[in-house]
Amino acid sequence: MDLSESARDLFLTVIHKLLPSVTPDDPLFNLIATGTIVLAAMAIYLPIRIVFRLYIERLVKRTRSGWDDALYRHGFFRRLVHLVPALIIFSFTPVLIQEESAFFGLLIKLSLLYMMMVALLAIFAVLSTLEDMYNASYLANRAPITGFIQVAKLIFTIIVLLSCVSIIIERNPLFILSGVTALAAVLLLIFRDTILGFVAGIQIAANRMFKNGDWIQITKFEVDGEIREIGLTNVKVQNWDMTISTLPTYSLTNEAVRNWRGMQESGGRRIKRAIHIDIHSVRLCDKAMLSRFAKIRRLTDYINGKMEELRAYHKDENIDETDLLNSRKLTNIGTFRAYLTAYLNQHPKVNHTMTIMVRQLPPTELGIPLELYCFCTEKAWVDYESIQAEIFDHVMAMLDLFDLRAYQRDSHLLAWNANRAMPAKQLDQYKMTDEPDKQKSDA
Repeated sequence: MDLSESARDLFLTVIHKLLPSVTPDDPLFNLIATGTIVLAAMAIYLPIRIVFRLYIERLVKRTRSGWDDALYRHGFFRRLVHLVPALIIFSFTPVLIQEESAFFGLLIKLSLLYMMMVALLAIFAVLSTLEDMYNASYLANRAPITGFIQVAKLIFTIIVLLSCVSIIIERNPLFILSGVTALAAVLLLIFRDTILGFVAGIQIAANRMFKNGDWIQITKFEVDGEIREIGLTNVKVQNWDMTISTLPTYSLTNEAVRNWRGMQESGGRRIKRAIHIDIHSVRLCDKAMLSRFAKIRRLTDYINGKMEELRAYHKDENIDETDLLNSRKLTNIGTFRAYLTAYLNQHPKVNHTMTIMVRQLPPTELGIPLELYCFCTEKAWVDYESIQAEIFDHVMAMLDLFDLRAYQRDSHLLAWNANRAMPAKQLDQYKMTDEPDKQKSDA
């Protein structure tokens, strides 16, 4: 006689002593047996859970490896303990309950379903642990795997769900799968974003297009911030105003996206800004201006070199330097460009190994744009803006020393131009309202 038969005989003996009229075919017997199995499972599970939790927690804290810490944090060990009551119910049901009873099939199915769900949650914990360990490595900066982890979770979920359905209806999972293929078109519509996100995730990982922490801009969705998470179906971006934008993963490959990673990994952040010079302030330099400019340390070598070049040119061409029509002279705006170039080349916060240029753009109705093009060594937003403002503060302050003026649109001139297009009646009214101000100015 094996152990299961002994346990069954012992249980029958106890039931006959307590309830002599109850037989194994009686529903009350099966109900008592079911309650006994459930109580036994809980009585074994609770002490094991307490002891297991205490010892596992101490063991995890003693080890130096990070794997067990991540597994414990994601509840892997806690979920494994839940297999104990399911195994007890699955093992004790054939012993105490007859196979012909409805309670037998119910308990067996419930225990199997419970074990499968616990196993699925344990697999989720392992996958989450793999994701955490990968994100902590240097490989995470090259290609995120969050999307692949989510795909793996989805695959395991589908497998478990098919298995659960096969257990409930007592059919082969392949039979269920063959029926699902008939609904492939419907499933494609339901999982459209999932499929597109999975394909986009493969492209992103293979080409290393984006990763967590990248600063991206998508004009269409008004997104401007850092990527926080690249998932299977969604991407979370924290904008600079601290709002969170959630957009489909496939939009990273289908839309025009600007990724600032190249700037962040380079030696500097570009400064490209122009100041408009009043064209009426541009003039040729006389001797007094050149002698004043030569006192500026950054221009001494430039002025001396240019003067030598001009003297050699006038001598070769037999031109008198006082001949304004034929002689060559320096201009204040050209000298100012040379000064700004020297200033940027000596600035401690400008990367001198990258392009440094001060160029003159085509004149417009706002004057002559004088553009500074260089790269700041500070790439953080606040520091970058501070250095850029400091450079242009200096540029605007030095304009007057070179007898140059920045163009600034005159509001009175705009009003005068607007008045020219006014009807005669409105223009007379404007002149009447403006007359007292004119008298005051004359006074």
